Amino acid sequence: MAHSSRNSFLLTKWYLDCVSDSGDTAIVYVADLRWNALSIHYGSLLTVLDGKIGSAFSLHGTSAPELSNDTIALRQSGLDVVATWKGLRPPVRRTVFENLHGAVDWDCLQPMSEVELLLRGGTRLRGLGYAECLTLSLFPWRLPLSSLNWGRFLSPDDAIVWIDWQGASQTRTVIHNGEEIPAVSITDSEVVFAEGGSRLDLDRGLVLRQGRLGDTVLSGISRLAGLLPGSMLSVQECKWRSRGIFRTARGERSGWAIHEVVKWKE
Repeated sequence: MAHSSRNSFLLTKWYLDCVSDSGDTAIVYVADLRWNALSIHYGSLLTVLDGKIGSAFSLHGTSAPELSNDTIALRQSGLDVVATWKGLRPPVRRTVFENLHGAVDWDCLQPMSEVELLLRGGTRLRGLGYAECLTLSLFPWRLPLSSLNWGRFLSPDDAIVWIDWQGASQTRTVIHNGEEIPAVSITDSEVVFAEGGSRLDLDRGLVLRQGRLGDTVLSGISRLAGLLPGSMLSVQECKWRSRGIFRTARGERSGWAIHEVVKWKE
């Protein structure tokens, strides 16, 4: 549930991805920021095609994804992306943080999707994917957090997504095929579940993006970066595409994971 901002700050950020069987990857971000008189719409694309990482960014030709029943349609002329996500698992919604100033609302619309993308040059990408929308109605640099572990793992039989926020405020959520399950440990290389000896191992095989937000995510938005405090620009992130193995008492299943660690401060 979205909250109205008490400080005229509202960020709506879409994250949508797809990884093919071979590991080719596309990650699309679409965001809308309204902050007092400032209004910014932007989109970005991160790809791995034939082992090569590419990226694109646009402040024009961006629009929010369109939802119809279990399908999300995306057409981004500024990024030359046309795509559809067809949901294969039920959605999950949580308010992961809230205080007197606002909230962080997480809407995981499609924990697992069947995806088809058409990229610039006619490149087509098909595979399993994921789609979520995050809404922040408070300043992200005022969150009482020190680090975030986030990720999603997909195999033909499994959709696992996790959020682990640490700091003065702590939130840990792990969803497997629509059911919330407890985890005893979440790191950049594993998720260890509390019951049955189950675990998800991540090889961190490919770093997709690494560095300060001021040098990565915000580098193309100078109008916004100039307004943000240094503490926000210096937030460190590392994002991986990993081969994952989900081990349970019933055996092992492999798939692809996209996951990241974000550190606000040491």
